[in-house]
Amino acid sequence: MDRFKLSKTLKQNEGFKPHAYKDSEGYWTIGYGRLIDERLGGGITEDEADFLLENDIIKVENALDREFSWWRKMPETTQQALANMCFQMGIKRLKGFKTTLSLLKQGQYNQAADNAMQSLWAKQTPNRAKQVTDLMRGS
Repeated sequence: MDRFKLSKTLKQNEGFKPHAYKDSEGYWTIGYGRLIDERLGGGITEDEADFLLENDIIKVENALDREFSWWRKMPETTQQALANMCFQMGIKRLKGFKTTLSLLKQGQYNQAADNAMQSLWAKQTPNRAKQVTDLMRGS
């Protein structure tokens, strides 16, 4: 079977949606008609999730490069912390951490972590915030 031809036809038939949507039967779907609704056994494999995660990490790095030219000069663990925060909340919300970011840029990692722990983010996700700010400190 010619997979290229089938792919072309399926793309025409299904159309592309870059977000989850309900199909004509009310089941959650994404992309070119990919069923993700668990009620019918839909979902993704761990390999597919790994592929998506790798792409998301690249997007996070690109966003951090675009917004904070200094971030790659920080210690590895602090870079990991900032990338983790960006992954969780997106670059727009991360940019709202003005004091934390200013402290990071100045190399004041402990103070930045302390400041981040005073945020709504830390109250909403306390375990993750503790883990991330420990990385920020270099712990």
